[in-house]
Amino acid sequence: DHLHFKISGICSLRYNFLFQYTRGEQILVWAVQTNKFKLCVNIFFFAVTDFFSIFFFADVRRVRDGSTQTSEIITNDVAAQSVDRQEIEVQTDELYEKQTPYRFVNDKSQELQDFLKRVEPFIHTQLEKNLRSHAFDGYDVNWHEETKTVACVHTLTHADLEPGLNVTGLSWNSTGSTVAVSYGRFDHEDWCTHKSLLCTWNVDRKNINPKKADVAVDISSCLMCLAFHPEVPAFIAGGTFNGEVQLWDLSQPDNPLLASSGIEDDSHRDPVSRVIWVLDPEGKGKNKYKLVSISGDGKILVWQASPQSKEIKLMDGFLLLAESMPRSMRKGRLRPDAEMGVTAISYTHEDKTLFVVGSEGGGVFKCSMNSSDRLVAGHIQSSVPLKNPVSFAFAPHVGPVYAVECSPYHRNLFLTCGIDQTARVYSMLQAKPILELEPAAGYIFSARWSPVRPSVFAVVTGEGQLLIYDLVVHKVNPVCTLEAGSDKKPVYTLEFNMHNRQLLATGDELGHVRVWQLNDELTIQDPGEVTVLADLADTALE
Repeated sequence: DHLHFKISGICSLRYNFLFQYTRGEQILVWAVQTNKFKLCVNIFFFAVTDFFSIFFFADVRRVRDGSTQTSEIITNDVAAQSVDRQEIEVQTDELYEKQTPYRFVNDKSQELQDFLKRVEPFIHTQLEKNLRSHAFDGYDVNWHEETKTVACVHTLTHADLEPGLNVTGLSWNSTGSTVAVSYGRFDHEDWCTHKSLLCTWNVDRKNINPKKADVAVDISSCLMCLAFHPEVPAFIAGGTFNGEVQLWDLSQPDNPLLASSGIEDDSHRDPVSRVIWVLDPEGKGKNKYKLVSISGDGKILVWQASPQSKEIKLMDGFLLLAESMPRSMRKGRLRPDAEMGVTAISYTHEDKTLFVVGSEGGGVFKCSMNSSDRLVAGHIQSSVPLKNPVSFAFAPHVGPVYAVECSPYHRNLFLTCGIDQTARVYSMLQAKPILELEPAAGYIFSARWSPVRPSVFAVVTGEGQLLIYDLVVHKVNPVCTLEAGSDKKPVYTLEFNMHNRQLLATGDELGHVRVWQLNDELTIQDPGEVTVLADLADTALE
């Protein structure tokens, strides 16, 4: 007992908390009460020993100062960009949306019938007023951004072009996206031995190459004119200096030539001045359009040509002879049966059997496809009878007529220009011109009416200028004068874009083609503008 209290007293001074956790006191009490003191002492000894080892070693704290240094961290900023671009052209087939079938509501109620009876007279009256109204005459929705200036957006030339070749013709395809250019020379003194080109550029492409054509077709002689098919974008016709009329399919780059008239009796014997596609009122399907060609040999030939048949066949022919000219124009001892070279042609827009031609001698003639006046020209061989197409002669130009263009907005008006440095507006109803312009800018090589503005037309001159006239603004002076020729070289041809009204192309002596973007004033029709043109035509009746 004495030992128990001694040990307990010692422990209680410093280590009392140990027994609270190890339950040492309870063990000792239990040992004394049960006479198992020896066992208790042994157990307690090991417990105290274990505690001392834990307490004293845990209570001793060792502190040591130390330091460490990591290696320097090196950083470096580097920018990286990976760009992978690829362009490809795709042509998708037209998708036709499935049309939702519509049906009338099966409503036979008396209320609906009464309503229709009440409103029918008012609707009928209003529709009749709309038919007679001219409130929206000449109105056209403008889907383009507003343009205030006329600017050259492209200057095109082909790097492989033979030096000395001129732009002899221009034509826009049926979508208005591609311009075709014929190259040749006007200064031949003998048979043509030049190699020329037919080139096209797609002006809608963002990456257009102004120094290289998208398509370039080699021609064995000078190509003097060309014309895209009105409906097939890749089908094009042209005429050569050697008198051939040729057809190409530009969708077949390996072998684009489809057909040629050759150099035979049925073809031209002089350079082809112009080719033009004309809608045949009686034609159907693949023969919907006819191809008409004119030449310095006086022939006006009508060909059957289509993309499907891949052939060209002579169907009809006319011949312009000296006897058709007024006597005042006949010089010297010119034989009545002598041919007159045809230099320009244009068909009226309302009647495709009527057309106007210009000649090398300056004559301007109204002609008819329905003429039955057969000519006796034994020195000219042809598989079809040649007829005299002339029905009326207008006051002539002095020298060759370079262009004739019928107005798309008035059945009786047409435009001409020539080497006498004048541009004229004629009426079919009188011989003398009703308007004559002298811009004093050299020869006038081409003249075209605007396809969207009835009172606007443009001409190009021998001094390299593009002149645009607006008869609403002024009947004598041009509203826009542009330098369209390189180094003021002559500009030989111009063409409005029929499908993109803001574009116009010109071609000059050095082989450069310029594509112009017209402003809104020249492309948006004013209300009542057609009446201004009609008033001009009425002066022929006064």
